[in-house]
Amino acid sequence: MMAIIKFLNHIERNIFRFRFSVLGIFLFITGYLLAQATNIKLDASFEKNVPLQHSYMQTYLKHQTDFGGANNVLISVCNTTGDIFNADFFTTLKGVHDQLFFIPGVNRILVNSLYAPSTRFVEVVEDGFAGGPVIPADFQPDERGLAIVKGNIEKAGIVGSMVSDDYTCSMVKSSLMEIDPQTGEKLDTLKLAKQLEVELRGEFEKDNISIHIIGFSKMVGDIADGAKGVVTFFAIAIAITAIMVYLFCNSITLTLLPILCSLIAVIWQMGMLTELGFGLDPMSILVPFLVFAIGVSHGVQMINAISKEVAKGNSARQAAQLSFRRLLVPGGIALLSDTVGFLTLLAIDIGIIRELAITASLGVGLIIFTNLLLLPILVSFVRFNEEEQKHIVENADHKLMNRLLWRKAAIVTSRKPAAIILTFTAILFIWGFNQSGELKIGELHAGAPALHEDSRYNQDTFLITDKYAISVDYMSVVVETFAESCVEHEVLNTIDTMQWRLENVPGVQSAVSLASVAKIVNTGYNEGNKRWQVLSRNQQSLVQSIARIPHTSGLLNTNCSAMPIILFMEDHKAETIERIVTAVKENAAELNTDTIKFKLASGPVGVMAATNEAVAEAQIPMMFYVYGAVTLLCLISFRSVRATVVVIAPLYVVSTLAQALMTYLDIGLTVSTLPVIALGVGIGVDYGIYILSTMSAHLKQGETMGQAYLSALKERGSAVLITGVTLAIGVSTWFFSDLKFQVDMGILLTFMFLVNMLAAIIILPALSTFLWSDKSQSKKASKTK
Repeated sequence: MMAIIKFLNHIERNIFRFRFSVLGIFLFITGYLLAQATNIKLDASFEKNVPLQHSYMQTYLKHQTDFGGANNVLISVCNTTGDIFNADFFTTLKGVHDQLFFIPGVNRILVNSLYAPSTRFVEVVEDGFAGGPVIPADFQPDERGLAIVKGNIEKAGIVGSMVSDDYTCSMVKSSLMEIDPQTGEKLDTLKLAKQLEVELRGEFEKDNISIHIIGFSKMVGDIADGAKGVVTFFAIAIAITAIMVYLFCNSITLTLLPILCSLIAVIWQMGMLTELGFGLDPMSILVPFLVFAIGVSHGVQMINAISKEVAKGNSARQAAQLSFRRLLVPGGIALLSDTVGFLTLLAIDIGIIRELAITASLGVGLIIFTNLLLLPILVSFVRFNEEEQKHIVENADHKLMNRLLWRKAAIVTSRKPAAIILTFTAILFIWGFNQSGELKIGELHAGAPALHEDSRYNQDTFLITDKYAISVDYMSVVVETFAESCVEHEVLNTIDTMQWRLENVPGVQSAVSLASVAKIVNTGYNEGNKRWQVLSRNQQSLVQSIARIPHTSGLLNTNCSAMPIILFMEDHKAETIERIVTAVKENAAELNTDTIKFKLASGPVGVMAATNEAVAEAQIPMMFYVYGAVTLLCLISFRSVRATVVVIAPLYVVSTLAQALMTYLDIGLTVSTLPVIALGVGIGVDYGIYILSTMSAHLKQGETMGQAYLSALKERGSAVLITGVTLAIGVSTWFFSDLKFQVDMGILLTFMFLVNMLAAIIILPALSTFLWSDKSQSKKASKTK
């Protein structure tokens, strides 16, 4: 231990001896990384949002080429004044189809609409079957041509899927590629979203025609547009922070410096991300604000220590050097705990969470340099004028809070009040633990949960869901078997049995498969008699039925070795997905054979199911890793099990209550909310470390628990309180965000900032009262003397 102290003292002396050189290095690094930070771009990708190693995603990727993926785009073209059967509407529909076809990144083979050659009708005639494209090659949008198309639409059975139930809308849809064929690089999702908005909605929407666009790329584009408002909230947070810090220290200089250093940490973070080849995902765009908030938190502690030393008559340099010496270890341990805690998120196999872990841990790690090292160096150059010095002295010596509030707060170290506090805490914890057991995994609301219900994207989603008979929420169960198996009665019958069972699961609106379509075709071959809507046991009849279904229909692959059962669902709520997935697994266990395997899952809801399961599996390990890392660092720092317990226990209580709050507010545990718990723990540990490190120093000097706690409050309490309140006010402005997930994060972080701060001031000393004995501390102090 003495060796470490000597090493730190050596660092301290050299840093302040060569402070001009150190400042020059900081200036050079900041300039370089600022230039790099200007090149950072928003970066969104479908695959980053899904657990690619999950078994469902392996099935999805394996069959993506044959059946399309979950990264689709759907455009509903609607007539606002009547039905679709007019020349103006069909001209617009063709324009949308053609424009979508030529947008880079759109899978042209899978572009489907009334104008697609693959959109065909089949009818039973006297000689058997007749059919052709729904829109003939010689189509003219006159009265006769429109009447023919209307008849073909009805014969094709696409009312409710490609044409809305009320004939006022028609759908154009396709899948998107992961690689842009023009550039050979990863598809720029945000650029494509802008193209959809400008080249489709902007070009074709007019008085009597409305365009409604949904799909992952469009959703991310809308999130990115909403995320740009984060800059406004960032500016508001800086202003609020400046006001609160000034009220705390009554010095313009000491107000500006911690804010400047925190902004430098953000600049370094952005520059480093660019250097490492990362962009900033719209879903993690809030992380820079958190880095700024954590930086301010530690900056206020440093300014608090410096102002107290200045008030004692020390020069700026002496005050800065003394504060650096005193706060380097507790501040460094707190920030290291934050960094390691965030790094534990790398264990979760979802790209966006891993990216968030890298972004957050990198930013917090840099605060060690900007706010624990650069800040005291900058303050050492400050020359305080007499009036400013007088303000600082008055602030330190005559603050009512130090005299009155902290003396009253120190009563929590008396055994009776401490017992009451711990009893109340235990009751809250038990309640929160029971409530947290009801926490749902996944989305709990219809539409895109990252956006508000009244957003354009969600309104488009609700319109499409209302206008069409099929749901935009669908999942495919892929049947893997042997080649040419679609002409085997046993295989199709097994598929038909599974489809029938799943259609009767609550939450499933309808289902379609090769088996169900083959039965309809067989009916057509038998004069439309419903009694023939069966799967023939005669192989030749099966061949006749299947021959009419092309592999471009998405119901079979080219060699008929894989066939999906497509389930159209009422919604994508967590309980609906869980119920259907459970039903699939139970029935698959019964119906699987050596040659027939039912595999989950493809389609948008299949991806959600994989993500929900990955989040559920990661929840407990993530908490274990976070608390394990923080516990280990506290043990190293304090070299005491008791000290570690009093820091960690309040954090765990607050985490549990945060999960209970999520249950109460109907916020599900998702990719965007899962990291918040880890972030809250990482930020919350700072309060406890600063309070306890000061208490420990005074306990070692022989003070009683009450005296040590009062001393800690006078030295650190004001800074902890002002930090918690400032951060909470800053994130509470997120309540007014255009993004629903930012509102949810704002609620959770406001709660965790405030309650973690209160837990450090109230629960930590109450717990310490029963774990430390004043007599033992007196004996220990006398031995030391």
